[in-house]
Amino acid sequence: MAGLSPELLSPELGAFRSRTIEFLADAKERGVACPAFGAILPPPLHDQGRRWQKEMAEAGWAGLHWPTEYGGQGLSKDHTAIWYEECARAQVAPYLNLQGIVLAGEAILRAGTEDQKRRWLPKTLSGEVLWCQLFSEPDAGSDLASLATAARPDGDSFVVNGQKVWCSNGQFAEMGILMARTDPDTPGHRGISFFCVEMDLEGIDVRPLVQMTGDDEFCEVFLDDVTMPGDALLGPLHGGWKVGMDVLSDERGSSGSSGLITLERRLERLAGLLDSSSSNDDVVRDRILQLLVRGHALKTMLLREDGGPAASSAAKLLRTELEFDAAGIELTLLGADGMLAGDRADRFLYAPGMKIAGGSSEIQRNIIGERVLGLPREPRP
Repeated sequence: MAGLSPELLSPELGAFRSRTIEFLADAKERGVACPAFGAILPPPLHDQGRRWQKEMAEAGWAGLHWPTEYGGQGLSKDHTAIWYEECARAQVAPYLNLQGIVLAGEAILRAGTEDQKRRWLPKTLSGEVLWCQLFSEPDAGSDLASLATAARPDGDSFVVNGQKVWCSNGQFAEMGILMARTDPDTPGHRGISFFCVEMDLEGIDVRPLVQMTGDDEFCEVFLDDVTMPGDALLGPLHGGWKVGMDVLSDERGSSGSSGLITLERRLERLAGLLDSSSSNDDVVRDRILQLLVRGHALKTMLLREDGGPAASSAAKLLRTELEFDAAGIELTLLGADGMLAGDRADRFLYAPGMKIAGGSSEIQRNIIGERVLGLPREPRP
């Protein structure tokens, strides 16, 4: 999604941008703003993120395009885009976590009943409810249609059994968005339903996974005879695949115009490496220049109009592959010091995970090949 150029804004949106800049500057000065952290809320910033979400909600900066009856501000998505842009410029988190505001929130707005919207959306905006995502499984990561977690209808309830993995912030979340098979006799994506599950239900066991960065942002979650009420179902029974695919599309395209600003900052840092005294090697300089060319190609694509799910897949693929390679060259330039702990080492260790989160690079290439280039579908056993 292209950024909203200040000179093309209406007077009303221009004034909104000015108020946004003032609010963020004041919040940073008062020390209440949570620093930007990307898609996943780091555990050390959990408490600060909660306080910042509450601050945003009370000051009228949360859920800008959400309807007022659900705690939002009733503005347009252009207002939300400006908010994300200015948060990116100020290097401030625009929300508590992606899984709540962008994924669960938008899914509930699209597919939820009136009761579900009123029950969950205001508490999400206030930071009272933190969400996690229960999609991937040990044997169903990128191939989500093969998921095995079962939600068996039992009267007015569902009984869930299965295991999920790579669940961001699962150890802190009050709610989770869950995809589970409700029709065991129907293979593939048919027979899968979408749920909003309370994470404190009996039978849910959350176990944090320590990454090679030393953090434990991700968890594995075991569901053993978990009884969910019938109104946990979001959307139609056995019709959760469409709800889930819309969520994944939101996830892949979530950076929008703010991602463009982050990319520009990354390109400036890469260009600065060319002037580094340690980049005199022609091979290294060539690698940096290749990254700059790739980055500017991605920037050009992001400046275009939105091209739908395939475009978000292309942007996700190019962005995460660029970040991975850029983190590697930064560490190379440090030489032996690259083995020491520090920001660059942390970025390098963190980068591989982003090639998997939100759909692996291999899956994004399949989407682009099949939906854009018209190539034959990948063979499936």
